[in-house]
Amino acid sequence: MEISVTESGEVRILSFQGNLDTNTSPEAENAINRLIDAGAQKLLVNFESLDYISSAGLRILLATAKKLKASQGDLKICCLNETVQEVFDISGFATILSVSQTEEEALGAY
Repeated sequence: MEISVTESGEVRILSFQGNLDTNTSPEAENAINRLIDAGAQKLLVNFESLDYISSAGLRILLATAKKLKASQGDLKICCLNETVQEVFDISGFATILSVSQTEEEALGAY
């Protein structure tokens, strides 16, 4: 899995490519925690190039959302492909987390 980080104003945008599963979730969690520890309050996770997400990946997103909410921050998700959208729908995460169709839509929701 590859993770890249860009900025749009106060928002840190993480783009994931590959699979977010048991093997790669520690890497994703470390990348997210480094941003939060550096003071990031607004995170947007772009899953446009994500092929697959497992329950381990979902747990990281939920933990991140809780951590950010506790410090008046916010987590948003965007650009789910059909496979990832299905996992979000089945797990109920599509209603738990703020999910947008496009990155622009998600940025506008801050």
